[in-house]
Amino acid sequence: MPTLVHYPLDPASRLIRLMCAEYGVPLDVEEVKPWLREDYLLDLNPAATLPILVTEAEIPIIGIFAAIHAVEDFYAPQAVAGLLPAEPLARAEMWRLVEWMLVKFNDEVTRYLFEEKIAKRDLKGATPEPSVLRAAKTNLAEHILYFNWLLASRNWLAGDEMSLADFALAAHLSTLDYLGDMDWAKAAEMRDWYSRIKSRPAFRTLLNDRVVAMPPSKGYADLDF
Repeated sequence: MPTLVHYPLDPASRLIRLMCAEYGVPLDVEEVKPWLREDYLLDLNPAATLPILVTEAEIPIIGIFAAIHAVEDFYAPQAVAGLLPAEPLARAEMWRLVEWMLVKFNDEVTRYLFEEKIAKRDLKGATPEPSVLRAAKTNLAEHILYFNWLLASRNWLAGDEMSLADFALAAHLSTLDYLGDMDWAKAAEMRDWYSRIKSRPAFRTLLNDRVVAMPPSKGYADLDF
């Protein structure tokens, strides 16, 4: 059984958990706080980043893109359609949006909220910086407008079929939803889409996540919000 070294609210780790759950892959998890840069994590990955997928052969696969490909190479079922479209142009659109989430959205929104609201809890005397939170939420509003626009004309984020792009967006939004930073009243198309993907069996493990002394926002685990 593979092991995922992760933090429960880390969106990149959540994406790998969603993929494994969707493919029916049992997964052991080991929780670490990457911002503490503990020796165990640094021995696995000197960059102190997550996720780290450790295969049955005890070989660590480091980083989100490497882990995505490892899950696809080792665990994607052959009998059913996977999360990567077979048609090249559809696959290119999927990767465009996956990169948008893992790079652009993360750098402009999630990373700031994560650092201010979660990582700073372990720094004595540290408190969230209001100006940083405001900037992140301003950026979030712009991203919501774009994804609402996409989903107004598509069944799923990258096209007619659900793909890895949907899981990448859901991984980030689920973290923001846990923290209470999603205003679903201003994201009608995204709300409908998120309700569908949130209802998938693969999502159950994420909805059961709890962080000590930080309960989720109201409605986080409700399938109908």
